[in-house]
Amino acid sequence: MSVLTQTVPAPRGVAAQQSGAAPLAPRARLWPAFGAVYRAQLSRARVARIPLLFVATFQSVGIMVMMRGVVDGGDGEAARSVVAGSSVLVVAFVALNLLAQYFGQLRASGGLDHYATLPVPPAAVVLGAAGAYASFTVPGTLVTAVTGCVLFHLPLANLWILAVVIPLAGAALSGLGAALGLLAPRQEIATLFGQLGMSAALLLGVLPASHMPAPISWARDLLPSTYGVEAFARTFGGHPHWAAVAGDLSVCAAVGVGSLAVATWAYRRAACR
Repeated sequence: MSVLTQTVPAPRGVAAQQSGAAPLAPRARLWPAFGAVYRAQLSRARVARIPLLFVATFQSVGIMVMMRGVVDGGDGEAARSVVAGSSVLVVAFVALNLLAQYFGQLRASGGLDHYATLPVPPAAVVLGAAGAYASFTVPGTLVTAVTGCVLFHLPLANLWILAVVIPLAGAALSGLGAALGLLAPRQEIATLFGQLGMSAALLLGVLPASHMPAPISWARDLLPSTYGVEAFARTFGGHPHWAAVAGDLSVCAAVGVGSLAVATWAYRRAACR
């Protein structure tokens, strides 16, 4: 007589133990993973923080001193552009230039394989590294802005706007820098892209927009950092046009979201190769 037996499936944990395979840990959520990556990147780059801050700040202050010889002080368009552009240039130097070099080096050395083995979302890796590098720009930007206001006789009353300009412009430039570093075919190309981006931020951000030819003005409109420059420069007048300031900052925010999304896609693309 045949006996029919029914096989009852074992629970997942028991089945994993019987097969000898350990159950996988749940994937980390975005914001806790972002915090972990941010702290790790901040601690890793802490050794190089003083040289980075010194170089970025010294470069921007030196540009303002040089421009003071040809630009009059006071509340004029040229003075506002020089001070605002030099201040945002500190953000461009670190968030765009150095971040492009970092991700280019990470890709060339196989460092992306380390992050690919961690149970963290790709967006957390990009946001964490971008946030850590952008954080280094805060002291240098403040020092540059205060020095520029004193040098060009501009008011200090509205420097609080930097609390909004730095993170929004930093997000836009960090996403752009990370995307350039991850999409570059070689590490040297990533370094070149970062240098070209910083040079564009210098030339298109520091010089007054009204003094530029039309084709250069169109290129200026394509660079996200110039909207942060415009937002900061508009606050130097006696009666700032806050609606225009909010509009410029909204463009920075939109570009920041888009560029960080592109950088996340570039990270997935590079990590899968």
